[in-house]
Amino acid sequence: MQACPDFGHSVSLRQVLRDAERFGADDIRITACNCCSKSVQPGDLFVAIAGVLDDGHDHVAEAVARGCAAVLAQRPVSAGVPVDYVPDSREAYGRICQALAGNPSRRLRVVGITGTNGKTTTSYLIASVLGHAGYEPGILGTIGCFDGNEFKESSMTTPAPDQLARCLGRMVRNGCTHAVMEVSSHALDQSRVAGISFDVACVTNVRRDHLDYHRSIHDYRMAKSRLLDHLAPEGFAVLNADDPTSVGYLSRIDGPVLTIGVRAAAEIMGTLVEQYVSEQTFLLTAGSDTIPVRTRMIGLHHVYNCLTAAAVGLTYGIDLATVVRGLEAVEHLPGRLERIECGQPFGVFVDFAHTPDALAGSLQTLREVVSGRLICVFGAGGDRDRHKRPLMGKAVEAGADLAIVTGDNPRSEDPEAIIADILAGCRFPDAVEVVPDRARAIQRALEEAQPGDCVLIAGKGHEKYQIIGSHRHPFDDVEVARQWLYRLGALQVGLRA
Repeated sequence: MQACPDFGHSVSLRQVLRDAERFGADDIRITACNCCSKSVQPGDLFVAIAGVLDDGHDHVAEAVARGCAAVLAQRPVSAGVPVDYVPDSREAYGRICQALAGNPSRRLRVVGITGTNGKTTTSYLIASVLGHAGYEPGILGTIGCFDGNEFKESSMTTPAPDQLARCLGRMVRNGCTHAVMEVSSHALDQSRVAGISFDVACVTNVRRDHLDYHRSIHDYRMAKSRLLDHLAPEGFAVLNADDPTSVGYLSRIDGPVLTIGVRAAAEIMGTLVEQYVSEQTFLLTAGSDTIPVRTRMIGLHHVYNCLTAAAVGLTYGIDLATVVRGLEAVEHLPGRLERIECGQPFGVFVDFAHTPDALAGSLQTLREVVSGRLICVFGAGGDRDRHKRPLMGKAVEAGADLAIVTGDNPRSEDPEAIIADILAGCRFPDAVEVVPDRARAIQRALEEAQPGDCVLIAGKGHEKYQIIGSHRHPFDDVEVARQWLYRLGALQVGLRA
């Protein structure tokens, strides 16, 4: 949906867009706006946005014919209705959506999390910490939006400005005190969070990803850094001292900063003490206080997620014991190194890891707790960063005893071509098994696994679909794995009978 939510608020464009050049009217009051000319309703403000595939400036005449009251643009247009010109119509659209929704973020304490890996888990950890402190957090991200009353799945990590404003508005109406938001690099580049000030901005880490969209790793890093530009005047930044890009953003920040780390000196530090296949313990140190944390989610990457969440809790004055209770309460998340237990004598995990760094991290975590072989089923998404595919192949070949390459979300690409790109990064491609059908690849891995082994099914995590062409087909790694595990269990029982 491209129309801004209408919560009954009438806004003055002069007040919202003080930097605009106005032609045809000194001011216009609106109650709705739209950036899709085909969806314009009489009285709407039409916002002309230059997109990758289409340019709204070319559709002004259609918007006018459908009854728009005014046009917002960033380059000259012929309209026949009042026109406001701004330097960036995307950014202005975001601000207008927030204003039409009554600027809900001003009635919430907003926490933003960006980074290549760890955003989703960190956001749920933060929400848990806030909840244990007596607050009422809403949450918005890759898995979906919880508005304080109900959960709705989302198709994007950070929704479009109209949907974002609607979700924040529901949080306010449902009594939320905080909004915990994942903020993607796409959202920052496209100004989806314009009009929102963040109490706390967290950068988990910045590694290679999304170079199909961003022109270079430099552009990707710059996009991530823009979250810090949205900090409120007294807002806190939380940076990862062990990540060169994250801590490198220090120079952009005038306000208070908390750093977290495991290796480099930081205000909040973690030390992994013991790790098993189903739990781990680390020491959380903040200032002169150190307290053990026992988590059911494992891996050094999870320690970093916990440290970031702890830092956010401390910025809100939450005591360390309450912070730890909140961290320990998050025992699992869908598709985040999610353990599948069906009575089998080997480990099975489903993980969203879909970058070289994330794959290497998940494999390293499992390597440390598994006595047998490590088997990894993975693929790469189509119509996405092609250059990371061989790096993914390299990471899995190095980290797993058996690599099984399969389909992910091929979209419009040939699955075999994607697999070839992955194999190009492997030193011994003939040792890598290729099973293009994802369900059969999962079956193959589970049939191969012996007692003490571990199977990692990577790439899709919580997703319940597979995108082939332009269609979404029902597919759930967790359910497929469970079905095969039950079949294998039944087969073993039959053989023993």
